[in-house]
Amino acid sequence: MNSYNQKIHIELEFWKREMLRKPSFLNRMTNNIQKKLNSYIPDKVHKTITTAMKAMVKTVLYGSTYTTSAMAPKEMSMIHRESLILQKIDNYCKTGAAEGGITGAGGFLTSMADFPILIAIKMKLLFEIAALYGFEVKDYRERLYILYIFQLAFSSKQGTTKVFMHIQDWEKQLSTLPEDPNDFDWLTFQQEYRDYIDLAKLAQLLPVVGAAVGAVANYQLIKKLGKTAMQAYRLRLIENPKLLS
Repeated sequence: MNSYNQKIHIELEFWKREMLRKPSFLNRMTNNIQKKLNSYIPDKVHKTITTAMKAMVKTVLYGSTYTTSAMAPKEMSMIHRESLILQKIDNYCKTGAAEGGITGAGGFLTSMADFPILIAIKMKLLFEIAALYGFEVKDYRERLYILYIFQLAFSSKQGTTKVFMHIQDWEKQLSTLPEDPNDFDWLTFQQEYRDYIDLAKLAQLLPVVGAAVGAVANYQLIKKLGKTAMQAYRLRLIENPKLLS
């Protein structure tokens, strides 16, 4: 095992422990604050976000909206893969920050428009990362894994642990999934899918500070998603080396 792979193993172990750690007092307090703030958000905001999430789930599973470059070759080293992935994450962070700053500066209505745009940016990044790790995203079951990664990054602490337990042996999960996406109960999955509003993103709706908050929040949210995706794919590749052979 080379030094880079040793580094990956160590980082992955710390991440797995974090995923399984019980919610802290701060986690619980933040969750309670978020629920309280959510109760003050106008219904039309909730409806917009819910509609965007529903459309995203269905599009990812069945649509052809998200396209990527060709899969990275099997013989590519992990350090090369991940250097390309980190470049992608940085580029998407900058794109999201620019978009968040523009929509945040426009006030409430344009900030509302930011939610579906940001979802599209996040999904595009996840498809790019999957391809660079060598996974065939034309297979809807790989697209389903992408949705779980999204959920893993943005759920509450309790939700994070639940999703992690579900994906930590994904190769076995694959054998239980139907090969035809039309046979997959995506409506139930959609109902169970947790939408998430970061506290910082709520501040984007505020006048004056919206532009600065939108830029920073988008940058950090995309960065978090990229890092989560890297660990999720490392989990599969390290525990199943044959996937790269």
